[in-house]
Formats: sequence, C-alpha cells, structure tokens
Amino acid sequence: MATDYAIIAGGCFWCTEAIFKQIRGVTSVESGYTGGHTVNPDYQQVCQGDTGHAEAVRLGFDSQVVSYDDLLDIHFATHDPTQLNRQGNDIGPQYRSALFPDEHQKEAARAAIIRAQQEYAQPLVTTIEDKATWYPAENYHQNYWEGEGQENRYCLAVIPPKLQRLRQHLAAKIEK
Repeated sequence: MATDYAIIAGGCFWCTEAIFKQIRGVTSVESGYTGGHTVNPDYQQVCQGDTGHAEAVRLGFDSQVVSYDDLLDIHFATHDPTQLNRQGNDIGPQYRSALFPDEHQKEAARAAIIRAQQEYAQPLVTTIEDKATWYPAENYHQNYWEGEGQENRYCLAVIPPKLQRLRQHLAAKIEK
C-alpha cells in the first residue's frame, strides 16, 4: 500500500485531528503548521497570528480506501468554511479554512470547493494555497483529543458536535 498525503486547515488542529482520526483509510494524522513565512515556528509564535502559518493537519491515507475527494468532503462537512480567519471562538489567520494540495490534487481541491458551495448559503472563504513547508506541531498537540482534550472544557464544547455531525452525515466513512 502506498500512502498518499493531504494537508488541510480548518480552525484549531485539535478539532480537525479528532475528525480525521475517525476515518477509515486514514493511516496517520499529524497536527502542524504550514503556509507561513517563519522558519520552524512554534505554537506561541503561530498563536500571535503574524507568522502566516495555519494550524493544519497532515493526513496519511490509503487512496484505495478513502479518496482525496472524500477527505475534502469530510472537511467541508465538519467545519464552517464561510468564516474568514476563524472557527467559532478561535480567531486569527492561523485558523483559516485552507487546502494545501500538491500539483496532482489542485483540480480536485477546486472541484471540492464548488461542490461544497452548494451546501452553504454564504460564500465559502476556503483558500487553495501552494503546498508549503510542513512543520509538525509540538508533541503535546499530537493526539490531543484522545488525551488531554478530554479534560479541556473548550474541546469538550467544540469537538463532540463536530464528531456528531460526522456520524450523522458521513457514517459510512467512519473507522469504528
């Protein structure tokens, strides 16, 4: 099995990671930073909102089980792509809705935005950005929802409704 990769941003990476860890065919989910100008940024720098980076997830996936199109459809169904530089209470350019496709994924990314727009009354603000250097987030951000996130009041308020939306609308894609 060859592993393909996708980089997706849609708000806090803890929330995005929690969604994609549920998906059949996703073999790895890594939280990190991409799309900015600061070399090797850390969480505190990115939170300031001036590094240009987005909080994102890098997904390893088996395209024989789940397609890039499926991953994008899941992404659009589990965050609000009409909010510019924010998701809920997370505000700033680091929380933007963005796709970072490689050359082979760009057309699919454009098509996914057109598909998703049909589900929303407001215009989508999701950007398609050039694939940029990927910086893994600090270790304590990895697998956050499965550990410390279960004790974090903000995560407890935000992540379960996203997971419920996933179960309601995309149950066939869920691993468990």
